Amino acid sequence: MNAIATYQYETLQVSMTDNILTVTLNRPHKKNAMSFKVVKELIAVAERIGKDKTIRAVILNGAEGTFCAGIDLGDLNHPKNQAFAVWELVKPWQSSFQRVCLVWRDVPVPVIAVLEGYCIGAGLQLALACDVRISHPDCKLSIMEAKWGLVPDMGLTQSAFGVVREDVLKELAMSARIVIASEGKALGLVSHCSEAPLEQAQKLAAEFAERSPDAVLASKRVVNAMFQQPATTLYKEKVWQLKMMLGRNRKLALRKAKQASTAFGKRQFR
Repeated sequence: MNAIATYQYETLQVSMTDNILTVTLNRPHKKNAMSFKVVKELIAVAERIGKDKTIRAVILNGAEGTFCAGIDLGDLNHPKNQAFAVWELVKPWQSSFQRVCLVWRDVPVPVIAVLEGYCIGAGLQLALACDVRISHPDCKLSIMEAKWGLVPDMGLTQSAFGVVREDVLKELAMSARIVIASEGKALGLVSHCSEAPLEQAQKLAAEFAERSPDAVLASKRVVNAMFQQPATTLYKEKVWQLKMMLGRNRKLALRKAKQASTAFGKRQFR
């Protein structure tokens, strides 16, 4: 058995078949929402993949018909995690929340995301950092952060560059609108729609595995190089997130999510 698959994970299931590694978010009771533990374990798995030359492709999916319903707000807002969350925003290098998504661009094998049920907020930012996204046509997609008075800060400025048109990305980020994957494909969020997305992902992974692993790696690296963004974009994500968290309208956004009649105050920043 592959060494990576023998690790014991609290929030993931990991298995290997024919040199194709499947990593499954396994918090179905939370619709696979991304907790701090998920962040830590996904980064750890990705770093182990980078050291294992037997792996030819990775499939990233979610348990029980849902990819990821976003960040676990209960975990994020818990007092015990506040200091850690603030440190991740103020530290001068890539935050763990950015790393958990962008690390999949770094691994030396193709990564295929299988999207079902919900792919929202952190889930969509994770999926956009994968090389290919295969979705069930009815999967619900959203850059949801604006609903909570926040801004996408998990590497979207890097992962969406060259994947989604600028106007489309602005509209989705500003509106927090939910789209189904069949529309998301036309917008560039999804690579393929399939009634059986996992099976299609497995077939595609098998195709990749038939090619030279060095040629596959080289293709990933040179195409990624076409769409590189400076690290300052990640810094801006964090700075603006701190402003949102400290701003007056953040509290009103949380209230508005429960009481639609809530009115926002004047724009605070420029």
